[in-house]
Amino acid sequence: MVDVIKSKNDIYIRMTDERWFHIIENHDDVAGYYDDVLDTIENPDFIIKGYKDALIALKQQSSNKKYLAVVYKEIGENDGFVITAYFTSKFKLEKEEILWKK
Repeated sequence: MVDVIKSKNDIYIRMTDERWFHIIENHDDVAGYYDDVLDTIENPDFIIKGYKDALIALKQQSSNKKYLAVVYKEIGENDGFVITAYFTSKFKLEKEEILWKK
């Protein structure tokens, strides 16, 4: 199965079952947050520049003051995909290249 959401750049981003299983195998604390991962891409607080043309959507979680970070890539005018997702409190936004903010 594949879910598709739109990024802030109006590009369709794919979340495949394979990617989701990869994410929860490596970041088991994200396991119950599937809808939140998709929502972070659609409605982020910030989007920062990632490694090798990747984008990182960040959304602060009210429950634990951490950010949900979703790394994804836009590879065309109408296509993109999720790479990974994880919780973090280690971002220093003043040191990041902010591409978009709410």
